[in-house]
Amino acid sequence: MPDEPHVRLESAAAHTDVLIVGGGLAGGAAAILLAEAGRSVTLLERTRGPHDKVCGEFLSGEALQYLHHLGVDVVPLGAKPITTLRFQHRSRCMQQQLPFAAASLTRRALDEALLGRACQAGALVLRGEAVQALTPTASGWLASASQGQHSATHAILATGKHDLRGHARTRPAARSSLRHDGLLAFNQYFRLTPQQTQALQGTVQIAVFPGGYCGLQLVEDGTANLGLLIQQNRLQSLGSSWPKLLEHVCAASPQMARYLHGAQPVLPKPLALAHIPYGYRRQTAPANLYAVGDQAAVIPSFSGDGMSIALHSGVLAARAILAGQSSRVFQRQLARQLRGPIALATFVSRALLHTPTFAAAAAPYLFRQIALHTRVPVQ
Repeated sequence: MPDEPHVRLESAAAHTDVLIVGGGLAGGAAAILLAEAGRSVTLLERTRGPHDKVCGEFLSGEALQYLHHLGVDVVPLGAKPITTLRFQHRSRCMQQQLPFAAASLTRRALDEALLGRACQAGALVLRGEAVQALTPTASGWLASASQGQHSATHAILATGKHDLRGHARTRPAARSSLRHDGLLAFNQYFRLTPQQTQALQGTVQIAVFPGGYCGLQLVEDGTANLGLLIQQNRLQSLGSSWPKLLEHVCAASPQMARYLHGAQPVLPKPLALAHIPYGYRRQTAPANLYAVGDQAAVIPSFSGDGMSIALHSGVLAARAILAGQSSRVFQRQLARQLRGPIALATFVSRALLHTPTFAAAAAPYLFRQIALHTRVPVQ
């Protein structure tokens, strides 16, 4: 794991040019670019140190390009290269080479690397600052946090999957066809056997099971990340039990069973997240408030584009602020860029959940389309 970045815990200055709420990928990327451009930047992060997150932790080619431009080299952090995708539904298996370079790295490592770069660039990073309210003022925005108040001309909302009171993500009824609700996401890390580790090298393994799907890939420190999505009613039918859920997955996927047999869990219990608004795109924003990452758009984890979208949106927001572009124009532009990728990924994700047999039969075509059409433009 990377060393914890140098951070300052004292109170921030009375006023700053840009206030960033959230220290994930999007917030960290924006902080780096804005600080490098000479803007005064304060980033508020509610956690005090490195931590795991519910995330597929798949870095697409676009994500790797953005990280390179931001000065973050994932190789020393222990990132594992991924070249191949394997898909299984019952006895049907498919293997396909990815059409781009990819890698996997935990958010624990990557988020800290970005915050470290932000500090090096001159941003003020305050840890342990949980923001309770973000309100407009005559001069911009005011954040009321656990250790004090912070004001700024511009604010970037980068709280990830956690909504800030007064700025919750909502979707109009007209977009109900893209709704993808009633789902629970889980993450657990496993220490595999040497044979299992060798078999998984360079691969992301995806398996479909009744009511959900999951992905398994190696990350740093010799562990593997299992990301899993399941319908809430299906989990309830399993007694809301994690061990029974794993049994359910392995019974439906012989390949996943082989990978997980004898594997040792790393976390005392899996990370879990509910009420994720898959398919969401924020269409507008108040003046001088730029929503990024999952606060701007939420793509199903199946696509592997969540991390690249977070980085893309953070970079785009920073450039919009530097160019004097309004938050409304920025938000509309980002929503237009992501409309196609999110619609396609949501359609495929729904198909895997509701019509898995059809999805498995169409898998070769679907995977090609996803690889070609869910990419975000690197800018």
